[in-house]
Amino acid sequence: MNKFTDVKEFESFRRLVLQERARGDSSPRLVTCAGTCGQLSGASDIIRVVKREISQRNLQGKISLRITGCQGFCELNPFILVEPTGNFYPKVKMADVPRIMDAALMQKVVPELLHRGPDGVGPFVTQRDMPFYARQTRRVLGANQHIDPIRIMDYIAHGGYGAALRVLASPDPDWIIDQVSRSGLRGRGGAGFPTGTKWRLAHRAGDGSRDKYVVCNADEGDPGAYMDRGLLEGNPHAILEGMLLCAIAIGSDKGILYVRAEYPLAIKHSLIAIRQAREFGLLGQDLLGSGLDFDVEVVRGAGAFVCGEETALIRSVEGKRPEPRERPPYPIDSGIRGRPTCINNVETLANIPLLLTEGPEAFASIGVPGNTGTKIFSLVGKIKNTGLVEIPLGTPIRDVVFDIGGGPQGKRPIKAVQTGGPSGGCIPAHLFDLRLDYDTLAKAGTIMGSGGMIVMDESTCMVDVAKYFTKFLMEESCGKCFTCRKGIQRMHELLEDISNGNASMEHLCLLEQLARTVKDTTLCGLGRTASNPVLSTLRHFRKEFVAHIAERYCEAGVCRDLARFKINSACNGCTLCKRACPAGAIAGELKQPHVIDQSACVHCRACVDACNRDAIDILGHNDASLH
Repeated sequence: MNKFTDVKEFESFRRLVLQERARGDSSPRLVTCAGTCGQLSGASDIIRVVKREISQRNLQGKISLRITGCQGFCELNPFILVEPTGNFYPKVKMADVPRIMDAALMQKVVPELLHRGPDGVGPFVTQRDMPFYARQTRRVLGANQHIDPIRIMDYIAHGGYGAALRVLASPDPDWIIDQVSRSGLRGRGGAGFPTGTKWRLAHRAGDGSRDKYVVCNADEGDPGAYMDRGLLEGNPHAILEGMLLCAIAIGSDKGILYVRAEYPLAIKHSLIAIRQAREFGLLGQDLLGSGLDFDVEVVRGAGAFVCGEETALIRSVEGKRPEPRERPPYPIDSGIRGRPTCINNVETLANIPLLLTEGPEAFASIGVPGNTGTKIFSLVGKIKNTGLVEIPLGTPIRDVVFDIGGGPQGKRPIKAVQTGGPSGGCIPAHLFDLRLDYDTLAKAGTIMGSGGMIVMDESTCMVDVAKYFTKFLMEESCGKCFTCRKGIQRMHELLEDISNGNASMEHLCLLEQLARTVKDTTLCGLGRTASNPVLSTLRHFRKEFVAHIAERYCEAGVCRDLARFKINSACNGCTLCKRACPAGAIAGELKQPHVIDQSACVHCRACVDACNRDAIDILGHNDASLH
């Protein structure tokens, strides 16, 4: 393909591509995910078998294959989605592929291979029937299903670069900024700052030259979160188009895609997309004859969690130790190499082409006032359906956990959900009617963050949760602020004392006081939000902390020094607990009640997890029934 040098030339080409797509192709197409989640579950083997079957059976032109990035329902990988019928086959084995292909060619289904819910509900014949997909609003993430991420033609055929073409035909920064402002789009990286306001400030910054930077922050460091990775792997051109539109709006000629080095597939697809965009004249010099220059380079991050903070990211890009600095000056005024720098999250930029194509009113019609559009969440933990979900902002937590997520994974009821990653907080189940929006979550003592959502059931100890996240933040702190460096460390030490049964009520008061001090006196977002796991669990689950201290009792049986286990009369001698015990501490014959030798027990709770009859009680350290 020769480089396009004129807007009208590219517009004519794009129109032909869209007309070809509109005519459609009635022959079946097999769609499968080859993102990181798909490849790890065996999608590469499925793809190889499909290609072999097409070649050996001379099926070219009769059936085709589309390889995509993440489509959200990661736990069902490897899967095959058949278009245009929508038939969905989860956890496909290599031997299943010929049967699925034969059924697709005859416009039939293979009933025994269709998806069934965890409780045996179903089968669901099509993807549209599955509650996980049917109850989402998949506007950004949903495009992954229709696009091979390393083929720019797929993106163009799906409407891609339409917004960029319109803007390049008549560049008007004020119009772009006005559209973004009217839409109400807020930054999806966590802070929720109005994107239109940020772009307007960046537009006014500087000395009038285009020596400014547009940065896409893809440094996704939250445990269990992979929204940005899913978008970059599955639809990198959407992010590049968003960066291009931002560059025109603020007057920039330099773009940086900052990706953590642990995302090799996202980096690979991004580099391919950048090369293709240059070949089409959409990046580089004199874009489509508009007289505007803009190019993007990829910078690999070293995986420091603190680089999610803007000023630390800037220092990392400059090759320096990633430490936050005082603000002002803000990055918009003085960022990379002292030049104005506008930093946006991956998901924020992926929304821009859609927003400018459909208009701000249509965008704002989804969500709730002040929290418009959709948000992608990484739904993981003790829940039946895990993966990436996209919902309108303002959706109640209950709808996500029970309608989309399917409810608890096992018999134990759901206890809480943690939002916002390590810097977020925990919300108890009785507050699940709260809406998922920036302001409501802040009032509840947590944050939206970039979209991590971890579901916990009754087997979770909230003291242990707070200890886990403070340990993570302690290790990720850059150490620049004394109150962050030593304060988080001391919080973690106090939580260890509580979980080990070596604390008093005075220690609990000290922990809460210290958490508030760290929150009020640290420099950057990491330190200011590091207390959220502690303060939110103290706010909603204080009785668990008190039980650890006053009764030396861990209700969930997680804290080893405070939990003892005893088999009750519900035991039917199935031997599941005996086989699971790593210490050989359980004795008993088949179909006879079993007994735990307390002197040999290592308090690992393997027996509790193995038992399916609730026949093991979790008791306090000093419970009289053990002696």
